[in-house]
Amino acid sequence: MKKVINTEKAPKAIGPYSQAIEINGTLYISGQIPVNPATGNIPEGIEAQTEQVMQNIKSILEEAGYSFENVVKSTCLLSDMANFKTMNEIYGKYYSVNPPARAAFAVKELPLGVLVEIETIAVK
Repeated sequence: MKKVINTEKAPKAIGPYSQAIEINGTLYISGQIPVNPATGNIPEGIEAQTEQVMQNIKSILEEAGYSFENVVKSTCLLSDMANFKTMNEIYGKYYSVNPPARAAFAVKELPLGVLVEIETIAVK
């Protein structure tokens, strides 16, 4: 049975999608952008934006009863591959042991003009 996961500790969806869906022990987290859920603000710079994205993912994982240790796949979307190294350093702090599979792409544009968006899949 499909279960919608929603938390006030992550940004509200800006379109017709859920923050996350859990089904059969797998959690699919929609792409998270660096919106601070408390203020609605977007921090400046790739370092701060990546940190905010990871905090948003953490909040959704926790709401669903998962942790970063359960993450098996991430897809990182960047507005510019010049930001890859910095994004990778921040991202790596959350996955210091047994990191998940991952893909990273540069895209033409991201919602609200942000620099990074990350989607995540976790399994129990």
